[in-house]
Amino acid sequence: MKFVLLTDDSDLVAAASAGFHPSDSFETHADAGAALEACAGADLLFVDLLATLDEPHKIAGYERFAEQKMGHEVAKDVPVVLIAPPDDYELDFMAGWPDFVFAHIRRPVTEKIFRRASTWV
Repeated sequence: MKFVLLTDDSDLVAAASAGFHPSDSFETHADAGAALEACAGADLLFVDLLATLDEPHKIAGYERFAEQKMGHEVAKDVPVVLIAPPDDYELDFMAGWPDFVFAHIRRPVTEKIFRRASTWV
């Protein structure tokens, strides 16, 4: 299995690194473009919503990422597992597209959650 994680959060990277099976392939990127390119052959793309924001608390960055992902030749068919911001993090609003998000996980995200998520495909 191959998993890609888009985040700039070192705690998420550590949890994912410990959570995926050693025989799985796992890449992490802080840049959305690099993460989308890395989706060749990927089974799941984990997206830290906070890593997609251009401005704190403004959802527009996530919307741009979503449009980029849906139009990306390599990444468009890879299921997204969205990692929510902390419960007390306010966003100006939240929009969605049918079937864009395969799964939605809440913080805190532990290695156990990544291990469980790897069984979804």
